[in-house]
Amino acid sequence: MEIYSIRKERQRENRVSEYERMSWDALRKSINGFMNKANAINIKNTVPELFGENLIRGRGLFCRSIMKSQMASPIFTDVFAALVAVVNSKIPVIGDLLLRRLILQLNKPANKPQLLASLKFVAHLVNQQVVHELIALQLLTVYLEIPNDDSVEVAVSFFTECGSILQDLCPSGLYAIFERFRRILHEGEIDKRIQFLIENLFALRKAKFQGYPAVRPELDLDPDFAENEKKYEELKKKILGEESEKEGDADAESDEEEDEEKKEIKDESETNLINFRRTVYQTIMSSVDFEEAGHKLLKIKIEPGHAMELTVYQTIMSSVH
Repeated sequence: MEIYSIRKERQRENRVSEYERMSWDALRKSINGFMNKANAINIKNTVPELFGENLIRGRGLFCRSIMKSQMASPIFTDVFAALVAVVNSKIPVIGDLLLRRLILQLNKPANKPQLLASLKFVAHLVNQQVVHELIALQLLTVYLEIPNDDSVEVAVSFFTECGSILQDLCPSGLYAIFERFRRILHEGEIDKRIQFLIENLFALRKAKFQGYPAVRPELDLDPDFAENEKKYEELKKKILGEESEKEGDADAESDEEEDEEKKEIKDESETNLINFRRTVYQTIMSSVDFEEAGHKLLKIKIEPGHAMELTVYQTIMSSVH
């Protein structure tokens, strides 16, 4: 009997393990699918679907998938950064993990295209304020500390992508980096092509990084989009009423119709109150003395709740008197 129980327990554990592997594989494929279809047009629809997956459990899968997709398509880097920004607003551990993996990747020997792609990702994470701007300045300082053709070219490329946000968030740091570029340019120890890149960077700064905005308007997403949409739906229901309530009360509508017609509509915009204040003000200011003003005010139709508004004009009445 004991052997039978042990065997049943092992079978159960095997089924659980098999289910876990299948669930993990399904999660990986789902996250990869979201990365493959993400673009500036459908990103607002992709985000709610992405949150439908277990991103806490699959945070490593998410980081690996988005890094791989960004490396394969650097042109969509700003889209991937916007996606990370929304996810990071709800699950900050994912943004932290992604940055750590990107920094580790920068330290590994890699060819220049891979290095530029990784730095571009970091730059756009700075633009989305997932990564602090001081990290961007530290990276620039490292690449410009002992300048050579490759390191300066990498720094120029990185600075081009995130210079706009640095100009807004840390102008003093931006000035220090540009002074370093200026000294490198004046020393003249780098290749002419790299000197030309630095000169173009100065021109771009003068043009206030036109053509390189920190965040495109279509990618300036609301991290609380779903919550705000839910709040608006609740507000809309309060204003317009539930369709189900209208259908449920259809039988009693004929009996209550006369009572509904007698109900007063609440003036949420306070238009009547504003008009009342305007009428009172004009009446007082057009009167010769307080007696004429009082006589005219008595002729005004005062709605319930508006009588107290007359006290607001006590000082005006005093001046007329």
